[in-house]
Parts: sequence; structure tokens; C-alpha cells
Amino acid sequence: MVTAAFHIGIYTIIFFIVGMIKPKWPLFFLKKPDRFLVLIISTVFFMISATLFGEGHRQHMQEQEAKQTATQIPAPVSAPVPVPVPETPVAKPAAK
Repeated sequence: MVTAAFHIGIYTIIFFIVGMIKPKWPLFFLKKPDRFLVLIISTVFFMISATLFGEGHRQHMQEQEAKQTATQIPAPVSAPVPVPVPETPVAKPAAK
């Protein structure tokens, strides 16, 4: 996700620069493109790339933390453990 965020960020910068110089190039499908629309679209794409970068970085940190804690936890010891057995009371003969 971090790589995709960088790619979207680079495309956003290129879109913004070209759109501010010649708005008709990136917005070729509009009859009357203006620089304000380029600014709005660039802002949205910047927010998307920043969110992608933040989430990708957070997931990467969680994976690193999980790997670190998995290596620190020792394996459980499966040695036999003695269990105390209760003594059974001696049965008394029945009275007649």
C-alpha cells in the first residue's frame, strides 16, 4: 500500500503542475476547464495518497511487532508434571 501511495502522490504532483500551467491538458474532456477544479482534484488525490501511506505504514508496523513478539515468546515446555493423588479412606465394615 505504501508503494501505491507513492505512485498516486507522484501522479498527483504531475497532475497539479500540468493542470496549473495548462488546465486543458489534464481536463481535456471538459468544455471549460479551470485551475480551481484542478486544485480540488489534486487535494482529493493528495488526501487519498496520504491515507494509503498512513494505513500501509501502520500495517507494516503491526507486522513487525507481531514478528518481534513471536520470536520473544519461549516455546511451552511439555515435560511431565507429577500430580498428587488423594488418599482413599479405608472402608469401615457395615454394622449389623
